[in-house]
Amino acid sequence: MNKLKVGMISFAHGHGFSYFHALHQLDQVEIVGIADSVKDRVSGIVEEHGLAYYADYRELLEQKMDAVVICSENVYHAELTIAAAKKGLHVLCEKPLGVSVEEMQEMISVCRANNVQLMTAFPCRYLASVVSAKQAVDQGEIGDIIAIKGTNRGSFPGGWFVEPELSGGGALLDHTVHVMDLMNWIVGSKAEEVFAHAANLFKEGLKTDDAGMINVKFENGVFGTIDTSWSRQSPFPTWGDVTMEIVGTKGVISVDGFAQSNELYSSAAGKGQWSFWGDNMDFYLVKAFVEAIASGQPAPISGEDGLRSAEVALAGYRSVDSGQPVKL
Repeated sequence: MNKLKVGMISFAHGHGFSYFHALHQLDQVEIVGIADSVKDRVSGIVEEHGLAYYADYRELLEQKMDAVVICSENVYHAELTIAAAKKGLHVLCEKPLGVSVEEMQEMISVCRANNVQLMTAFPCRYLASVVSAKQAVDQGEIGDIIAIKGTNRGSFPGGWFVEPELSGGGALLDHTVHVMDLMNWIVGSKAEEVFAHAANLFKEGLKTDDAGMINVKFENGVFGTIDTSWSRQSPFPTWGDVTMEIVGTKGVISVDGFAQSNELYSSAAGKGQWSFWGDNMDFYLVKAFVEAIASGQPAPISGEDGLRSAEVALAGYRSVDSGQPVKL
């Protein structure tokens, strides 16, 4: 069997390391090389696995391969995706797909024109509790959905995440998109109106928001709300959470994406920790991408899915500026 040749562009986002290890576990994949303008970010993994390193992603794109995985700073997603697509390469792109609706539409258009797949990295769809909740909703176990309350509360990320010229936004953009994608997927309707609040509540002197609350009305009448704040402080036993309370006409489903954990107490850590033992959602995400390409099937989480999620967060910022609900 011919192996799928995959290159990786940038490890600016920490998920790059997790996606690398997932690719490395798949027998049908050959990792061609890694491109990153900051060599120190990837030197350890390059040396350990004997991989080709490229300071300029354009050199990597000249190599013979089938696909790329992009984990750069948010503002470069469009440039890198479009360049890869024009080389005939399939793309798995880290979330948020882009920092403007126009550039995301161009990413989708260029990938379609070059007959390549564009998959948005939303691994939370592969959490066991989320999969079970989706099945229960589809089977009508809680009747018709009325509303969903979600959270994606995280730790303060620092670095380029709080530099708007690289991130495109703060907590409202960073932590709306995961749960918003789950809501889109479960509700099966398009968001039509957004009302949001964003502020600096936890860190002083930031150029971005670190706290946010976004409210969404869907075309089918369902309401949703997400706490997007970077509110998990250092004493908290884990980096954050992914939760949903799905309210239906016949019942309620509570989802805690990272509940599969043990309590760990260690003098070395100096505090209690939650040690997650559940399935590796990043592995299943990458596996699904590889299988879609190998089989010629559509990617299970499309560029359009990425657009539908990110456009809600971007509309949220317009709502914050105006103090009013914003129509999509």
